[in-house]
Amino acid sequence: MPISSMTGFARAAGEHQGLLWHWEIKSVNGKSLDLRLRLPPGYEALDIPVRTALTGVIRRGSLQATLVVGGGLPRETLRINTEILDRLVAAGEALRERIGGEPLRADMLLSIRGVVDVAPVPEDEAALDQRNAAILQGFNEALMGLAVARRAEGERLHAIVANQVSRIEELAAAARSSPARNPDAIRAKLAEQVSRLLDTGTALDPGRLHQEAVIMASRADIQEELDRLDAHVQAARSLLVTPDAIGRKLDFLAQEFNREANTLCAKASDRSLAATGLELKTVIDQLREQVQNIE
Repeated sequence: MPISSMTGFARAAGEHQGLLWHWEIKSVNGKSLDLRLRLPPGYEALDIPVRTALTGVIRRGSLQATLVVGGGLPRETLRINTEILDRLVAAGEALRERIGGEPLRADMLLSIRGVVDVAPVPEDEAALDQRNAAILQGFNEALMGLAVARRAEGERLHAIVANQVSRIEELAAAARSSPARNPDAIRAKLAEQVSRLLDTGTALDPGRLHQEAVIMASRADIQEELDRLDAHVQAARSLLVTPDAIGRKLDFLAQEFNREANTLCAKASDRSLAATGLELKTVIDQLREQVQNIE
């Protein structure tokens, strides 16, 4: 199963009984699964089904899903408050008989606050369920499109990460076969350092000198670091074929790679070995950047 990126975008549109709608889903990197859902007023019932559908497909990332609707049957209607209107007409006619004036006009009465109300149109529950089901199906289509986009980006990341892991293996092998690790080379290096100490004229105990030489050789040994690098390479390759969300595990593994590379550089007593260690650190830094995008 290919790995998935956390970056992607998808859109789905549809129509239900004259109601036009479309979904947009954007996905970027995130430490966990986080959804910011934007629904228009009156569509709050979609919140839980949308989140449930999302968790069944996406395991990690920061997502934003937006629903936009338009058209459809009017959801509000005008209602004349006949009780208030009758009172206004009666009061107006009484006042006109008393002081005179022109007859009351309908436009004047309708403009008075409270005479005309905007009332919601009663919605049938079955019709609402059908509408929501159609829109939720559209969300599922957009969600599947997002999953496809994330997998496509994941295939590209898979190739990059696999190449970087192979490069780490090559550099570890180069460090393992470095001439600087040859016993004769180590012996010559120690002899040079001892010679410099003797040139200072300081009296040195031969036994203590031998002991210090052994300690120096032990500290310069990078065998354990190379063995752990090899083990991490095998672990990374195993993760790359695991049908699971591996981003966090790869991120941790990249930190372990970096730890071994830092130790190798600190122990390197030869320029060529130090250069290999620095190149190793560069590749590991690039690896860490890429795994941040993996689900």
